[in-house]
Amino acid sequence: MKKILMLLIAAGGALVAKKKYDESQAEQALWAEATDPVHKA
Repeated sequence: MKKILMLLIAAGGALVAKKKYDESQAEQALWAEATDPVHKA
């Protein structure tokens, strides 16, 4: 029972970490787009 509980806690932690990473990547992409230098034609 303890092993299953620890596995569930570890999986939950991994999901939270992945969500934070994805949010960080999205924020970084927005900043990259906002600060992208304008190329004159």
